[in-house]
Amino acid sequence: MTTPRYPSLFQINTRVRLSELTATLGRPATLDDVTDAELDQLAHDGFDLVWFLGVWQTGEAARRVSATNPEWLAEYHRVLPDVRDADICGSCFAIRDYHVHADFGGDAALARLRERLRRRGLRLVLDFVPNHVAPDHRWVEERPDFFVEGTDAQLAAEPQNYRRLETPGGSRILAYGRDPYFAGWPDTLQLNYGNPALQDALIGELQRIARQCDGVRCDMAMLVLPAIFERTWGISAQPFWPRATAAVRKQAPGFLFLAEVYWDLEWTLQQQGFDTTYDKRLYDRLVHGEARAVRQHLLAGLDFQDHLARFLENHDEPRAAAAFAPDVHRAAAVITFLSPGLRFFHQGQREGKRVRIPTHLGRGPAETPDDSIAAFYDGLLDCLQDPAYRDGYWQLLEARRAWENNQTSDAFLVFSWTGPGELRRLVTVNYAGHQSQCFVKLPWDDLTGRTWRLDDRLGDAVYDRDGEDLTARGLYLDMPAWGYHAFEVQPLGQFAPQPGH
Repeated sequence: MTTPRYPSLFQINTRVRLSELTATLGRPATLDDVTDAELDQLAHDGFDLVWFLGVWQTGEAARRVSATNPEWLAEYHRVLPDVRDADICGSCFAIRDYHVHADFGGDAALARLRERLRRRGLRLVLDFVPNHVAPDHRWVEERPDFFVEGTDAQLAAEPQNYRRLETPGGSRILAYGRDPYFAGWPDTLQLNYGNPALQDALIGELQRIARQCDGVRCDMAMLVLPAIFERTWGISAQPFWPRATAAVRKQAPGFLFLAEVYWDLEWTLQQQGFDTTYDKRLYDRLVHGEARAVRQHLLAGLDFQDHLARFLENHDEPRAAAAFAPDVHRAAAVITFLSPGLRFFHQGQREGKRVRIPTHLGRGPAETPDDSIAAFYDGLLDCLQDPAYRDGYWQLLEARRAWENNQTSDAFLVFSWTGPGELRRLVTVNYAGHQSQCFVKLPWDDLTGRTWRLDDRLGDAVYDRDGEDLTARGLYLDMPAWGYHAFEVQPLGQFAPQPGH
């Protein structure tokens, strides 16, 4: 199975999707009920990777916390006004066991799903949560030394970070899983990376997971870096990720490691074995709406950018349709998904859904699809199947002032894609709430002597431009607020049908 240089990933919230199928079928749905037609559509849309979020076995201990936490309960009622107790399933990141949840059909159903995906050229991605486990994980009884322990004084001073737990070995005070900046997650227990035996056990879990899928998305992967772990817990630890990624790839060459990571630690994790790391910085800068900050972000080298996962929403972020006005949403999507890196789409994004569903819930609200957003994403996904965007060479271009004292050129994001073969593509976005103008020098040195046609794959615009003028002055752009184009650039008289066009 060949993966392109810049693949596309689709995230499915397994619990929510199965609840939708349950309502349709009138009986509990499992992974076997995900239809072939649904998988066919993912393949047709050009996806390479499918991340089924939350397939692992969770437990009653974490669910009880989810069902009684006042802050979380308030969120459930905001999201789902008719929420029922049965809708509260507990966080899928409070994992009791890395076997597929019995309600979803168990490991056998996952194996059948993976084979169906494979037949369509799709690779399966699952979760790995390195930092913590559920309170009723078997290690609490079998290996209490795998956990960070606290004292009576710490429990009294920080009840938000510790709890007392009765175990076969007696009463213990154990830490909640957390990051150094927030209170602990009370439905989890913190693993102790200072214990080499714990690291070995987790590598064993990863190797077992790797026999069931083609890649893992690693939750909050930076929390187990030695410097972060010691800052949080005052416990020194040896590096985990270089050993873990190497051990898994020795068993499963080509296995994908995707890191959820923040705090400018993306490069660090790329150097420790991760194929792809979240690009939250780009997302934040797009939300802020300043083109210059976005452009500066895209100045990074391709040795870094090629390994970034670019998204407009996921299960942690607000829905794109809620975070951005419709015209800004489209412009931000063009920048995000026509830039280099892994293109990361989320279930419901294409339909313009607006409600983010907490991971503690197994059901979401009914929402009416936004047909205009859906049509836009249809065109964008079609565009992304072009070999130029999947395997070509990307280059950020400079937008120069169209005339003296016209500073609107600063609003532009312009980049080119070249190859394979003679393919040439040009993406232009005016990422501002006003009309803007600029000149752009194109990166190709054979423009003279011919007329060039610029045909927009995301709209109706078609322009013919003289090669001498393009070489001497550059391409003149005059674009409305939040306007965008994804041009095919071809010499007149040499048109060839392009994939999906």
